Amino acid sequence: MTLTDWNPILGRLTLQSLDPLKAVFDPTVNNFIASGAADAVVVGALLGVVLMTKYRLWKPLWNNWLTTVDHKRIGVMYIVLALVMLVRGVVEAVLMRAQQADGLHGGFLSADHFAQLFSTHGTIMIFFMAMPFLTGLINIVVPLQIGARDVSFPMLNSVSLGLTVAGAALVMISLVLGDFSTGGWTGYPPYTEAAFQPGVGPDYWIWSLGIAGLGSTLTGLNFIVTIYKERAPGMKFMHMPMFTWTALCTAILLVFAMPPLTVCAVMLALDRYAGFHFFTNALGGNMMNFANMLWLFGHPEVYILILPAFGVFSEIVSTFSGKRIYGYASLVLATMCIAVLSFTVWLHHFFTMGQDADVNAAFGIATMLIGIPTGVKIFDWLATIYRGRLQFTVPMVYMLSFMMLFVIGGLTGIILANPTVDFQVHNTLFLVAHFHNMLIPGLLFGMLAGYNYWFPKVFGFRLNEKWGHVSAYSWTIGFVLAFFPLYAVGLMGMTRRTVSYTNPAFQPWFQIALAGGFFVLFALFSMGMQLYVSIRDRDLLEAGADDPWNARTLEWATPSPVPAYNFAIVPTVDSRDAYAMAKASGAAYMSPARFNNIHLPGKTSLGVVTAVGGTALGFGLVWHMWWLAILSLVLVVAAFLARTFTEDEGVTIPSGIARRDFDAWMKRIRPEGWSDDTAPEMPGLETAQPMEHAE
Repeated sequence: MTLTDWNPILGRLTLQSLDPLKAVFDPTVNNFIASGAADAVVVGALLGVVLMTKYRLWKPLWNNWLTTVDHKRIGVMYIVLALVMLVRGVVEAVLMRAQQADGLHGGFLSADHFAQLFSTHGTIMIFFMAMPFLTGLINIVVPLQIGARDVSFPMLNSVSLGLTVAGAALVMISLVLGDFSTGGWTGYPPYTEAAFQPGVGPDYWIWSLGIAGLGSTLTGLNFIVTIYKERAPGMKFMHMPMFTWTALCTAILLVFAMPPLTVCAVMLALDRYAGFHFFTNALGGNMMNFANMLWLFGHPEVYILILPAFGVFSEIVSTFSGKRIYGYASLVLATMCIAVLSFTVWLHHFFTMGQDADVNAAFGIATMLIGIPTGVKIFDWLATIYRGRLQFTVPMVYMLSFMMLFVIGGLTGIILANPTVDFQVHNTLFLVAHFHNMLIPGLLFGMLAGYNYWFPKVFGFRLNEKWGHVSAYSWTIGFVLAFFPLYAVGLMGMTRRTVSYTNPAFQPWFQIALAGGFFVLFALFSMGMQLYVSIRDRDLLEAGADDPWNARTLEWATPSPVPAYNFAIVPTVDSRDAYAMAKASGAAYMSPARFNNIHLPGKTSLGVVTAVGGTALGFGLVWHMWWLAILSLVLVVAAFLARTFTEDEGVTIPSGIARRDFDAWMKRIRPEGWSDDTAPEMPGLETAQPMEHAE
């Protein structure tokens, strides 16, 4: 685009930028697919607005959700965002597999469209599906597990959500206006430099990740402080549940790993916008600096994604085996070892880029070493299952599928840790199969298991088991069919990111992979049906929803749905599995002698302002609408400054209401024939005081 193409109001935006019109300007199959996707986004958004207006839901949405600082509701919104992005990511994946299944004959997608698909698919699934999903579960569960009223900085939690939503919105807008990057989810220059891609695609990538990455960094800081400072009286570090341990290590990784991504995105932006040469061959630039910074983030990011899933599986295997987790101390130590070692292996992502043999060998050894603490976890989980009273619930099905498939993926990772082997298969679909073999059974199955496990705690009724099992088995079968064939074609020499091919031996494998994609689509459909049937039959599924699994940790020592204040009286903890111990002694059903008034922080619209302003800022920067970028930045900064002069008096829950709610809950859950007169005392319950916020 030349200077004469730029408009002071619309920037680079023209009629040709509208994806819904692509099929009008050039009626090809490829463009009909692109326009159809854009139309689906527009129609979906309009339908949402119409339904919200028809059923008068705007006010409840604003009052109860968008302006809330309740960590549980913020967590739910993160997960809703993740599920929406999961749908788009899966549809794009199936479309790519359909193209490759017909790739011997050229297929139906253009090379540019295919490149955009694998770029958006990777970006969405990592940054806007996986990250919001795990952040949502951490938001919901961790404060409850440590006996806290909320996170340390509730308002910051809302702002972090707003930044994540802004990044996701930019990716969705790219489906309607303009194109996305064709440089992959890693954004490697020179493919993303202005000389190679002068359009808006790489700019969408830069600003969506930059804005969302800032939110993830702030989330990490928030949960580090929360876990350090907000634990219930008596809860030592070695009393914390495993999910909280993995959340703590994940938060630390976020704080140290996200800044390199932010820095390299800003440097790439300076190359594109200001004529800098950080990553070009001209004037001293070096694209290897980008690769190093990207993977200084990228490999810890793998464990940012996996560690929370490990925590979910630790809770699930203990609960549904009916026993304490085996090797708790070794699991904690393994989690910390993984977190540390994750920063020592980044270079194995570019073994093929010219380092000498000694450097490659050192990073190959480090890569193999990181498999040891992961193996410790697998054996601890197996030992927990051994001679346990197993319940084959939906979360446990995900757990067992994970253990079988993740070990296979780990073994292929050990193979790739050998630089000489990696040199042969690095740029093939073997690597793609390995990567998905780790993240789908590891991250996605873990998140879906946690979704099924903690759903009744948030909403007060369980999810339908029948449709849950159908979905879990469909995910497992679909994954195996979709990605195991890629190991074969990768070893046969099929390079990744290839839109078509001439070797007929590849085609049967891709047809099997496409069949797996349809199984995955059916798994998504089953999840939707599970939610629909569960809401329809919620009265039947309500029984025992306060503690439907006979669980062991403190989040289950609350009513379902959990009240805004979490605990009527913050408990005193003196052991691991505090709730299981209290139930065993009868102390879980005791009424405290005294209740206190509970103070909670008030609502704020700052998260919404951040989401809207961040989206407008990114959009303005992408399309060179400088007036919009400056205006939105000024408005967001002004909103933050105004907030500093606003005193938040918060909300006070009178002790009488807390007592009333507690008594109603006890009446519902106490064993038949219970009497306070014959019950044991719960140490410290009467004197425990409400936790204070740092904010």
